Amino acid sequence: MKVLLIGSGGREHALVWKIRQSSKVQKIYCAPGNGGIGEMAESVAIAPDQIQKLADFAEKEQIDLTVVGPELPLTLGIADHFEKRGLKLFGPNRAAAQLEGSKAFAKEILKENRIPTASFEIFSDATLAKRYLAQQQPPYVVKADGLAGGKGVLICPSPKEAETAIDDILVRRLFGQTGEKLVIEEFLKGEEASFMALTDGEHILPLASSQDHKRVFDGDRGPNTGGMGAYSPAPVVTPEVHRRILDEILRPLLRGLKKREVHYSGVIYVGLMITEHGPKVLEFNARFGDPECQPVIMRLNSDLVPLLEATIEGKLDHVEAKWHKDAAVCVVLCAKGYPGPYEKGKEIRGLEKLQDWERGFVFHAGTANVGDRWLTSGGRVLGVTALGKNIEEAVGEAYRAIGEIEWEGMHYRKDIAQRALKKG
Repeated sequence: MKVLLIGSGGREHALVWKIRQSSKVQKIYCAPGNGGIGEMAESVAIAPDQIQKLADFAEKEQIDLTVVGPELPLTLGIADHFEKRGLKLFGPNRAAAQLEGSKAFAKEILKENRIPTASFEIFSDATLAKRYLAQQQPPYVVKADGLAGGKGVLICPSPKEAETAIDDILVRRLFGQTGEKLVIEEFLKGEEASFMALTDGEHILPLASSQDHKRVFDGDRGPNTGGMGAYSPAPVVTPEVHRRILDEILRPLLRGLKKREVHYSGVIYVGLMITEHGPKVLEFNARFGDPECQPVIMRLNSDLVPLLEATIEGKLDHVEAKWHKDAAVCVVLCAKGYPGPYEKGKEIRGLEKLQDWERGFVFHAGTANVGDRWLTSGGRVLGVTALGKNIEEAVGEAYRAIGEIEWEGMHYRKDIAQRALKKG
């Protein structure tokens, strides 16, 4: 079969890497791809938001399965467009993708279905938002309503910072249309975890648990990013927590969406805070997390393609996912300045030393291949992902591999998976 993968990041490289291992797949295309993906799939110069062109390409090349990596095409309705044209696509339709596309919509669904989450209010007027803020206790959580590349959640220690955040979103429109509304919510204490599952709207197939590291600097300091690293499994997701996520969050969510006549088919990502009272929802994503996808996919022992097909066909109850017992850790290497303005075009050295790395893989996110040289072309550049018999061993293996790589201004966190290590 022929597969088209949409996207250009580390998550997409991991998906291409896994899909390529399927005995069912003869040819993979990636639109638009990146330097590393280009070594495994044929790159197609179509952007993820060019839905008409993507559908035309899938039709012309007789693509059997299209897999969507990033959130933007999903929120623009690529699944609806492909379905109308009789093309098979993995990913939720536009109505379902609102769970990620609008934090206000997600919060309303949570409230309607009594799913545990932080208390909140939604505002489109800055004055009213500040009036509400004055009645709350710090720290304050201010969220731009729409898509902001993982950077639209602002945790503000003081009223002044929270008021600035409100003005940045609603008045100065630093996030563009994403900032037409905002959510102010209660700050939750606990430990974060990421929980991804495949769902066909009726059945749920949980994937391995993981934990992301959002802040740019060690010790969870600095601004939020798209993700600086992740590991799987996450010890904080105990069997009891796992059960509660299914019973108290995912099953009620699907029932609630069905009541609204919204059919959800694809992967659903739940960003969680594991509090003293149990798991509470921080956010939903309508696609695989990045970088959580990298360690989770590396641990998947099953062929991914039949799982994706079963999701589309409503037959998830007919398949199962098998997992490596090994743990996996991904450390993101990023460009100087990220998540702000960052440098491009820096030569990456040392990748050839890891070509035959047996206990891991270097997933490319923001790279370009120019002749025989690798250059940086994005904020998050590489995701160095390693396996180990436990988290500690995987961490050691990942950082050993990072020691082989260098470019001018390369930055990465040196404390990925520390919470898991402290748990022993």
